[in-house]
Amino acid sequence: MTRTIPVLTCLTIVAILTIILCTFIGPAGFGFISTAPGAADIVGSIRLPRVLAAFFVGASLAVAGAAMQALFRNPMADPYILGISSGGALGASVAIVFLGGLFVPVFAWAGAVIAILIVWLIASRRGVISVETLLLTGIAVSFFFSAIVSFLIAIAGENVHQIIFWLMGGFWNASASDAILSACILVPAGLLLFFMGRDLNALSLGEETAAHLGIDAARARWSVLGGSTLLVAGAVSIAGSIGFVGLVTPHIVRMLLGQDNRVVIPACIFAGGILLVISDTLTRTFFSDLPVGIITAFIGAPFFIWLIYQRGNVT
Repeated sequence: MTRTIPVLTCLTIVAILTIILCTFIGPAGFGFISTAPGAADIVGSIRLPRVLAAFFVGASLAVAGAAMQALFRNPMADPYILGISSGGALGASVAIVFLGGLFVPVFAWAGAVIAILIVWLIASRRGVISVETLLLTGIAVSFFFSAIVSFLIAIAGENVHQIIFWLMGGFWNASASDAILSACILVPAGLLLFFMGRDLNALSLGEETAAHLGIDAARARWSVLGGSTLLVAGAVSIAGSIGFVGLVTPHIVRMLLGQDNRVVIPACIFAGGILLVISDTLTRTFFSDLPVGIITAFIGAPFFIWLIYQRGNVT
């Protein structure tokens, strides 16, 4: 606790400062509300909702990633491991190709939820679900949905760029309603996973060990999967597919605070939000508003390679 409280306090302060500073930073420079006519509308109506949406989406992905890694006992697990991202991509692609881009968030959310439902139904066919079965089923469903998305890209015509940009992830159209929606999803789902922290600690040691500790593994698994799915589906519907935030952030937090998920999950809320807000601010300020997924990949991939290298040195 002597280390946890200062780190969480520091993350909270940094998160607040990041939101404030990145709200005022943009392509036109560092502008306060009083600097020019119309600046208040730019800062309050465009930048602030975008920054808040990025923070809540980053927090959602990081929390879901931490929960997935603990549940599957796999440091390579990420929020999209069960086909949620490919399902969201398929839903969004269908809306772009056949509806001219109408209702993309709705179709993306529906596609993500349908994907995880398909995975659950296939994996639970015999009544007992193992972690390995979930992973293999998720990978298979993800490849299948990705194949359909590739087909839609081939026939999309002039709409192909919309699909590709959506697949890369971004906050170009983020609004106040998106920020509110992402917050409304993060609060209950994040609280659920926070209170499941003790169960996740036990499950990370194996289901047999968890059973000896009095943990109902099946109930805990469904609770964690349900909360994680809600977080990821909401994030995908708002911002598209954004990689590495949910994969890398939990590792950074564990390096600072250890393996206790009761601490890791709340810390991931701040760390994931900070990472995605900074990444989005960089792309809209210096890179002509490229998809933020490109920036997170540039940040996340080298870090993850370094992490693997460090693990190799330890072993």
